[in-house]
Amino acid sequence: MAVPMRQSARLGWYLFRQRVAGRDKFPLIVELEPLFQCNLACAGCGKIQHPEHELRRRMPVEQAVGAIEESGAPMVSIAGGEPLIHPEIHVIASELIRRKRFVYLCTNALLLEKKLDNFKPSPYFAWAVHIDGLRERHDESVEREGVFDKAVAAIKAAKARGFRVTTNTTFFTNDSAANVRDVLDFLNDDLGVDEMMISPAYAYEKAPDQDHFLGVKQTREIFREAFADGRRKRWRLNHTPLFLDFLEGKVEYECTPWGIPSYSLFGWQRPCYLMGDGYASTYKELLETTDWSKYGRGRDPRCDNCMAHCGYEPTAVLDTMRSPRQYLRAIAR
Repeated sequence: MAVPMRQSARLGWYLFRQRVAGRDKFPLIVELEPLFQCNLACAGCGKIQHPEHELRRRMPVEQAVGAIEESGAPMVSIAGGEPLIHPEIHVIASELIRRKRFVYLCTNALLLEKKLDNFKPSPYFAWAVHIDGLRERHDESVEREGVFDKAVAAIKAAKARGFRVTTNTTFFTNDSAANVRDVLDFLNDDLGVDEMMISPAYAYEKAPDQDHFLGVKQTREIFREAFADGRRKRWRLNHTPLFLDFLEGKVEYECTPWGIPSYSLFGWQRPCYLMGDGYASTYKELLETTDWSKYGRGRDPRCDNCMAHCGYEPTAVLDTMRSPRQYLRAIAR
């Protein structure tokens, strides 16, 4: 099983408490964005398209930690921008770890080796390195040569220091089932990362490249072929089996946007990490003042081709926990 037992047990207990309390909306993991600035300008990313004065802003430690405590989420994904540019990112991470939150620090790894001494290995901490393909494909995706090799070297350095290292890979129309297999085989077998996360790219409205976002049909075709012959069972994928079924088109789900909410310098983003329809000052306000019925496939055209993990993994997790058979399937993978 890819996900550590400590984390699985904590999440199970958290979900049980939400059920006992009668809550139907709660966060599983918060996407925390303490800055927007990045040291890369990827063509498929819409997160760095802000004015220069916004790119220079940095979230204070107290604000970042306070938002996570207010939400009650057991897990935090620190994203951006590039988090390692933030001068106090190690303080934010350590304060969340001290509060026993499971922290994934997302990074393109260009600064990872330089910053390693600021962090300590912990069962509550993992690096989440972006790897969008093998060398040529990854460097094309980030529009800079040499980034893949730097990321691989950083992963090896972090593993040698005792850190858990995970990866996050996004796929576009210029990817194929063979690309999916090749990169996951490399990460799983050759590089030996602890977990891997995958997702079809979301069509950011402000992304420079608008021509290579996958539609639903293409997504299902690519992953159905990539997962053929039972290959997905041997990869250490950081997903529930039901989310992987969803990518293949074996099950259909509605989005659960409140399950992985986004908190940034602007506040809690409506309705999700990928779409910006305004902001709320608290998670409670986000839940109570957002018209969730407006969003999802068939309701908002921006959602029609979205199959991203931040919307559909929470649905799969909740479905897994409702079914003893699916729960056993999840823990046996």
